[in-house]
Amino acid sequence: MSAHGWGDTGVIGGLAAGCVLLAAFVIAEARSPHPMFDLRLLRTPTFVGGSIAAFTMNGSLFAMLLYLVLYLQDALGFSASQTGVRLLIITAGMFVAATVSGRLSSHVPVRWLIGPGLLLVGIGLALMSGLSGTSEWTHLIPGFLVAGVGAGLVNPPLASTAIGVVEPQRAGMASGVNTTFRQVGIAVATAGLGTIFVSALRRSLSHSLAGVPALAGHASAIAAQVQQGNFGRVLASVPPGQRGRLEAAAHSAFAAGLNDLLLVTAGVALVGGVASIALIRSRDFVHARAAAPQVRQTAEASA
Repeated sequence: MSAHGWGDTGVIGGLAAGCVLLAAFVIAEARSPHPMFDLRLLRTPTFVGGSIAAFTMNGSLFAMLLYLVLYLQDALGFSASQTGVRLLIITAGMFVAATVSGRLSSHVPVRWLIGPGLLLVGIGLALMSGLSGTSEWTHLIPGFLVAGVGAGLVNPPLASTAIGVVEPQRAGMASGVNTTFRQVGIAVATAGLGTIFVSALRRSLSHSLAGVPALAGHASAIAAQVQQGNFGRVLASVPPGQRGRLEAAAHSAFAAGLNDLLLVTAGVALVGGVASIALIRSRDFVHARAAAPQVRQTAEASA
């Protein structure tokens, strides 16, 4: 995670260049007879809903995994393997729910798997919030389970939703676009969450260290190091008499920052869930469109 903010010249230049290139891409794809991304797909509500679901799925729980790992390792002091074992709770919930979701997807409209799944992800992230400087990792367990189950409901039908609204010969394009929305979701969320996180860290550390003259002026630098996972190095560089105060302040600041991120990503997942339920329609799938004329013909023949 970079310490540069949104006002940095390089960041502004990168965003401007990205906007120009995105506009150029849209123009080129609209004019191409064989586009990489057929923009006409955006006229299909189910494709839009699936893309929003892909973006919000990766932009919520999966983007939060980076910060959860930092919290477990830097704030709570677990090793990489100990952290991985604890995150297996999410994986276990995903594994069980994905098995169920895969079997249900042929019997239940996918909107009732993807939408509620994202709502569960949002609820799970909200359940993880409420951390304090003295919280144990077990505070996260209910949220881990609920979010893991939600992600397991979403993932199996999401890929089939992307390719189900196009003809077989265009399935590769649709799948690629869906994957791109996933990657863009996690990239955008990581950048945005990083800004929110470091702002919360600086605010909390400035308040907590105001009474420690030797550290009060270094809140921003300490926050940047905490954000990048280097808190152990910072703590070792501080005189022994001040380490306890700094450690307590950092734990509280980390918890406050993580709470902000959990609530933001919970909102992202909830919005994605509502959008998925509203936009994904069974009649947009190719097999449903192909079956509709046959149903009408059968009905006319019976009449």
